[in-house]
Amino acid sequence: MSIMKEFKDFAMKGNVVDMAVGIIIGGAFGKIVSSVVNDIIMPPIGVMVGGVDFKDLAFTIKAAVPATVDAMGTAVAEIPAVTLKYGNFIQVTFDFVIVAFAIFMMIKVMNNLKKKEEAAPAPAAPPAPTKEEVLLGEIRDILKNK
Repeated sequence: MSIMKEFKDFAMKGNVVDMAVGIIIGGAFGKIVSSVVNDIIMPPIGVMVGGVDFKDLAFTIKAAVPATVDAMGTAVAEIPAVTLKYGNFIQVTFDFVIVAFAIFMMIKVMNNLKKKEEAAPAPAAPPAPTKEEVLLGEIRDILKNK
């Protein structure tokens, strides 16, 4: 079997296509959640804690060194500050918690639907054939054998 044929068989399987659709929808859902967190949830929280923008929160380990000229007259480039950007970490953590909660709620709803489906009574078994039907079946079998 050629590699192209094998690849086509693999790519056209239903679960691969379903997975691709899930990944695309998940990416779009992630953008929505990021927007909700960044544009709706975090600004009021920032106002409550004194007008802080969480993305800008950082701890400076080493300050930046401005550009200078050394003793030989050679320009030395600016060295940027070394910082721990914990505000961005807080932002991403909020994103994660909201995504995890949304997925949890979706799975919970799906499980509840599955429980209701399982709890539904099974269809009743067909009634046993009457004596007339049994007798007619025997007559049919005898006529077939002749």
